[in-house]
Amino acid sequence: MPRFAAVAGLAILVSLAAAPPAAAHSGGAVPKNALQLARQTLPADDGWAAAGAGTSGGSAADDAHVAVVRNRAELIAALGGDAATNGQNATPKIVVVSGRIDLREGKSCDDFADPAYDLDAFLAAYDPAVWGRATKPSGPLEDARVRSARVQGEQVKINVGSNTTIVGVNGARLEHGSLVLTNVSNVIVRNLEVTDAADCFPAWDPTDGSAGNWNSLYDLVSLSGASNVWIDHNTFSDGNNHDADQPLHFGRPYQVHDGATDFIRGSDLITVSWNDYYDHDKTMLIGSTDTPGVDVGKLRVTVHHNRFGNVIQRAPRVRFGQVDVYDNLYVATDEEYIYSLGVGVESSIYAENNYFRLSADITPADVIAYWKGTRITTRGNLVQISGRTPKPVDLIGAYNEAYDPDLSPDAGWTPTLRPRLDPAWAVPVLVAAGAGIRRLYR
Repeated sequence: MPRFAAVAGLAILVSLAAAPPAAAHSGGAVPKNALQLARQTLPADDGWAAAGAGTSGGSAADDAHVAVVRNRAELIAALGGDAATNGQNATPKIVVVSGRIDLREGKSCDDFADPAYDLDAFLAAYDPAVWGRATKPSGPLEDARVRSARVQGEQVKINVGSNTTIVGVNGARLEHGSLVLTNVSNVIVRNLEVTDAADCFPAWDPTDGSAGNWNSLYDLVSLSGASNVWIDHNTFSDGNNHDADQPLHFGRPYQVHDGATDFIRGSDLITVSWNDYYDHDKTMLIGSTDTPGVDVGKLRVTVHHNRFGNVIQRAPRVRFGQVDVYDNLYVATDEEYIYSLGVGVESSIYAENNYFRLSADITPADVIAYWKGTRITTRGNLVQISGRTPKPVDLIGAYNEAYDPDLSPDAGWTPTLRPRLDPAWAVPVLVAAGAGIRRLYR
């Protein structure tokens, strides 16, 4: 991004809106300057995704692999033509998403349900008072739930291959589905709204925590073994399908949403910039297990100039990775708020010049959560409580005073891949003006 990204983004928006159409490509005409936007690559110093080979996405695509898509079938065709194998398609490609695409195509949960699946019967069979809490569900009803979930997954999961740029125009929005990046590299996702990847068939796990939990399958954007990925100027939320409106089953929330953008299983070299996250629970998980393995030495992620608006937790929660979190705006005024920065096993978080806007019942000590990790550097962060004057706060000191065990104030590394570092006092204005969709192109 240019140095003054918010102002520059508005200038780009005006110039692109006036641009004439370019030549027709697959699926329709791509406005000339929209194509210029789609061919942009990540700047050389913009976060961890600039490391290694850098991130250019589908910028090298020839005209035959540039497409405007307006529905699910066109999206799958542009990504390679086969929903099951598109993740292995490494041909450079540019996919311009125009307008709203419902990845469920109007289908309800009943349309995905296996004939042998019935929620009421499932609840009766696996009630902890009947089944117990020592083992996970098994048997015909659980098998039917798994088959139902498989049918839904085939409909709503969109596999993305290497060397791909996906960019939105005309208020582009993907609803009720998930972009899946598995064992791929060099992918760019920009200017796209992704909402409500609700799981119709959450799994019940009585062994998850002291009271058990319902767990869902689909992230809005899911990275597994993916590297050199740039996620920029997008908007992520649950739409109008809020978790707070879901019922309780077995005394636990019937959780239908998983992560917004999760990075697991050795994913590496990722930049998450200028996105708007709001009204979501499990926002950004970096590393899915406490067990050392493929994640060691990877999960290097930069998170900058994003807005986290009333997200409940995981902004981000980190295991193993070196994660640079700077110049982000956190708005935490929802009574369901738990924490923002999760310090997990062998993680090294560097949190600088972030701005935390908290309600009166949330203390600076609650911004950080201990998840078996101890290393985190915090510097230059501002906290504003209940509309009062923002003040610099030593977040680690606040945490250590309130909770045990103490965290170490040294992440053990210092970030270098930053295009700029804005002062925390400027973050609310810059992020409000620059984060989310429609900042680059309408």
